[in-house]
Amino acid sequence: MNDLTRLANSLMALDDKLVSCMKCGFCQAFCPVFDETGQEGDVTRGKIALVENLAHLVLQDPEAVHERLSRCLLCGGCNFSCPAGAPTMDIFLEARAIVVGYLGLSPIKKAIFRTLLPNPKLFSTLLKLSSPFQGLFIRKDNSPQNTACVPMFKAFIGERHIPMLAKQTLAAKVGKRDTPAGKSGLRVAFFPGCMGDKIYVDMSMACLKVFEHHGVGVFLPDNLACCGIPALVSGDKQSFSKMAKYNLDVFKKGNFDYIVTPCSSCTATIKEHWQNADDLSAQDKEFARQLGEKAMDINAFVVDVLKVTPPEGAGKGRTKVTYHESCHLMKSLRVSKQPKDLIKMNKDYEYVPLKEADHCCGCGGTFTLTQPELSAKIGQRKRDNIVASGAEVVAMGCPACMMQISDMLARNHDPIKVKHTIEIYADSLH
Repeated sequence: MNDLTRLANSLMALDDKLVSCMKCGFCQAFCPVFDETGQEGDVTRGKIALVENLAHLVLQDPEAVHERLSRCLLCGGCNFSCPAGAPTMDIFLEARAIVVGYLGLSPIKKAIFRTLLPNPKLFSTLLKLSSPFQGLFIRKDNSPQNTACVPMFKAFIGERHIPMLAKQTLAAKVGKRDTPAGKSGLRVAFFPGCMGDKIYVDMSMACLKVFEHHGVGVFLPDNLACCGIPALVSGDKQSFSKMAKYNLDVFKKGNFDYIVTPCSSCTATIKEHWQNADDLSAQDKEFARQLGEKAMDINAFVVDVLKVTPPEGAGKGRTKVTYHESCHLMKSLRVSKQPKDLIKMNKDYEYVPLKEADHCCGCGGTFTLTQPELSAKIGQRKRDNIVASGAEVVAMGCPACMMQISDMLARNHDPIKVKHTIEIYADSLH
């Protein structure tokens, strides 16, 4: 009875948000999943109809409801384009939490979300111990994307080409940083994110190089936890709140003007979701709100705050580079021009346009694991457009997109390199 009471209360809280959807179907044109399946149940309007009947359907077949709700990338395309301004992302996040609260988490997700990700020391220790032995269970594909296959985990990850773990995490490589403001007069808290700490360390080092070049002081703790977005999109609000509270306590110890990340998903999470974590005190909620106002993507920070602009005649170099618009960066944070400006700052590159640049790459966090066939179809479309651009390098502002696009290029044996936009800009600095 307690489970049913909680279910009813949660559903009542969704009612006000659900009525804002006019069922106009405009979202069909912006849904990458609907593009592939053509099924009404996969588009936002169809899922909202599902959520409106959630109470009955959860009791009838909770697994089927969970499966249908998981067929969403949470790319924000519907949210971005909705003429009525329906908060579709909030609706789907809450609906997933309701269903997971009723069904419970799998043992694997419990271990990851409730034990591993909230404990950075344990997470780093496990990766430190496993990194030297990568070669024993993975097979490098010698691709320009620096990916590898994992035959022994094929049942779990399929044919996916995954990025190699860094030989040394960012925290181990640079430790804590707490440097004063230089010529810019600014100090930032740097949040590299899990992938920026443990996989794409070069991306994070490029950020630190840019801060140093522009005289920006850096507050970088060595004990940051995951931002919590993997747990939140999986419906585990308990773990998300634990990670948010942990990180808030860490950042209370610093003094800074902005909190900057190279991961658009992390930025959006800090900006929009930490303040809504459960069980926060009024003081913590206010601190999370203030922190959200300071949260910025690295591209936006460099262009909008540091006022970096491309010189005359920029973008005429020998290496052709194109740009993929990451969903959370463009649709949640409204950052689009700034990354392209940073690319054009490097005289060695020639910027070439990308067809359907703002079409999702198909990653969607856990979507790539729970819906591998759909993810690959959407990713293949992105790969085909990248190849058609004639670019030798594809740049983007999101490490999750880097992972997905690297996978698709590696599967097709394409020679195109994958870089974060801040790496391209940092390479131009001397």
